[in-house]
Amino acid sequence: MRATWKSIVATAILAALASGAATWASATWIMRERQPPSLHSVVHEKLDLSAEQDRRLDVIEARFAARRPALEAEVRAANRELAAAIAASDGDTPQVQAAVDHFHTAMGDLQKATITHVFEMRSVLTPAQAEVFDAAVVDAVRYDAG
Repeated sequence: MRATWKSIVATAILAALASGAATWASATWIMRERQPPSLHSVVHEKLDLSAEQDRRLDVIEARFAARRPALEAEVRAANRELAAAIAASDGDTPQVQAAVDHFHTAMGDLQKATITHVFEMRSVLTPAQAEVFDAAVVDAVRYDAG
């Protein structure tokens, strides 16, 4: 009788593990399928860029890539400041509000710089390319909005 229970428990554990693995794999696959292609892949794989466009876009992308880490670091710093203010307070204090404002400013600066970068990239494209690019931008924003 004892061997039967061990067999049942082992089967149940294996079934649970298999079920969990299948659920995780399915969710990963579905999320990957629903995610729109990256803007980078749209620009460099779907727009049939001229050599001059490619060169100009490389300059624009390099400039933003140099600026973006500092903007993201400021967002992380503002988030740490907010966490510290919340941890040190017993409510919605002026320190918490100042940290919230700092976080909003940092996020806003990152978003504004990103939008400026997107429109700078768009300025290099032909009207037909810009149509495809705009659709990809809108899809990316809608996807992020959930």
